[in-house]
Amino acid sequence: MHKYLITIGLLVLVNFLYAQDSTALKLNPHKKLLIVEASCGQCQFKMAGKGCTLAVKIEGKAYFVDKANIDAFGDAHAKMGFCNAIRKAKVQGEIVGDKFVASFFELIDKK
Repeated sequence: MHKYLITIGLLVLVNFLYAQDSTALKLNPHKKLLIVEASCGQCQFKMAGKGCTLAVKIEGKAYFVDKANIDAFGDAHAKMGFCNAIRKAKVQGEIVGDKFVASFFELIDKK
């Protein structure tokens, strides 16, 4: 029993550390604000990869998002979740390699 509690505790800790708090992303009034499509890269944008990962489309090209976690915006598998719907978002950040590194991320079309 003790072993299972430790395992569950470690899983919760790893999940907490892995999930990034998107509320920490702040709008910078001096940076350009983009309106993008946001969704699950694998489920909606047909990007290669395992699991479900937040992605945005900028000028027709899809990028996985760093610094914002798909689960920070509710259940990704809900009717209007990222795995089932393409949503509009206001974002700031930069494209680095093949990823969009977000410094701000906010959904426009609230549920």
